[in-house]
Amino acid sequence: MLRHDLIDQFIKYLRNQKRYSEHTIRNYKIDLRQFSEFVVLREERSEGENFDAGIERIDAHVIRAYLGSLYGQFRRSTIARKLSAVRSFFLFLERKGLTQWNPAADIATPKLEKNMPTYLLVDEVFRLFERPDTEKPLALRDLAIMEVLYSCGFRVSELEALTLSSIDFDERLARVIGKGDKERIVPIGRQAIKAVKKYLEATQFLRRKNVDIPQSEPLFINFRGKRLSGRSIGRIIKKYAIESGLTADVSPHSMRHTFATHLLDGGADLRSVQELLGHESLSTTQKYTHVSLDRLMEVYDKAHPRSR
Repeated sequence: MLRHDLIDQFIKYLRNQKRYSEHTIRNYKIDLRQFSEFVVLREERSEGENFDAGIERIDAHVIRAYLGSLYGQFRRSTIARKLSAVRSFFLFLERKGLTQWNPAADIATPKLEKNMPTYLLVDEVFRLFERPDTEKPLALRDLAIMEVLYSCGFRVSELEALTLSSIDFDERLARVIGKGDKERIVPIGRQAIKAVKKYLEATQFLRRKNVDIPQSEPLFINFRGKRLSGRSIGRIIKKYAIESGLTADVSPHSMRHTFATHLLDGGADLRSVQELLGHESLSTTQKYTHVSLDRLMEVYDKAHPRSR
């Protein structure tokens, strides 16, 4: 089995040296515990109770069997991540001299599905923003969340981590810490600024009273005055999407896709969108051009006299 103390060492390495996001670290920890459980069950079936499922007994055949057990349960992208977790873990052990080789090194990553990003049309975004009851403080918060997501294209983890000092209301700029602890500055629209101001005014009672509120305080809070979690943000988006008659698949990431698609549709260049999204590689941003091109072809086919 994979000893839990070694998994914990690896997780500390990801957090302290590789500076992975907490979301990625959490997933890798779950993946490695799941793989460990698979190895134990496999060895128990073949060897009985008196077995020694040490790391040295894990080879490429074991890992392939593990991956095979995942098909039908998870999407290929999830299976690819789980393989990446195992591969990275054994690479870590190899570098520390705790194992002779990496049994996952030569196992091919599953071919990923080509999923087009889910995004909303402009009128669908407007319908979504009309749903919150702006007479209620937490509904004003919900509207501010959606406005900021659409205005800035943040990842949900980035939105969750925002503090009161993250937004410069005068300059209309938002400072965010993205993947790899990299900071970027993103313009924030007037409507989003307006929504955030209204939300802050309406929810002062939830924050500390009779003292100056520190700028390190979380921007988006729950009804207890604590930082709003990414999971709660996802539930908020889904709730209003369903109420608006949209698909239940709408998520914070859909808002990020919508942000990028609408910018490209409006004439923004790919490099600028890459910077705003905080993508390391331009190829990651290029998937949004396919969405825009698909819509462009649809318009062309309907409008051009010689398209048919």
